[in-house]
Amino acid sequence: MNKINFTTFPVIKTERLILRSLAPEDENEIFAIRSDKEIAKYLDRPLYTKPEEAVGFINNIIEGVKKGDTFYWGISFKGNEKLVGTICIWQISEEQSKAEIGFELLPEFQRKGIMKEAVPAVINFGFEKLGLSFIEGEVAPGNTSSIKILEKNKFKLVPGSDLNAETVIYQLTK
Repeated sequence: MNKINFTTFPVIKTERLILRSLAPEDENEIFAIRSDKEIAKYLDRPLYTKPEEAVGFINNIIEGVKKGDTFYWGISFKGNEKLVGTICIWQISEEQSKAEIGFELLPEFQRKGIMKEAVPAVINFGFEKLGLSFIEGEVAPGNTSSIKILEKNKFKLVPGSDLNAETVIYQLTK
């Protein structure tokens, strides 16, 4: 695995999207994502109830990015900086040369092919720029949308994952 050492945050561009660093201006959209009951249904995190929680989250992400603990992109359409979702590489293990991918979209932007573009771009970043050997996705068995995204990107259910467990792990090998 390559040592994480970026002087500027890596912006990723796809055909329609820009994956960029999270910014304080994303407060309203982050609050909307993290206070949405449907999005949180499959996640083990409390719902946000105050916009200030989004500010704290953004500040924590910015610090984590500076330390190299995570790569967390805000997803926007080209020509429009408004955040529509997020995608990240986190739980980075240099020793095991692996990390975890995570993603979420505001409900009005789901099922529009956004993750079809964003996920492969982030996978490529993880393998090519970070030199990862494995990327994992931990997902609730009932979260069929996320499972389909992982499977379309050639992630495989890790042998021994219990489909009756709260979460299962899918893995992609370089």
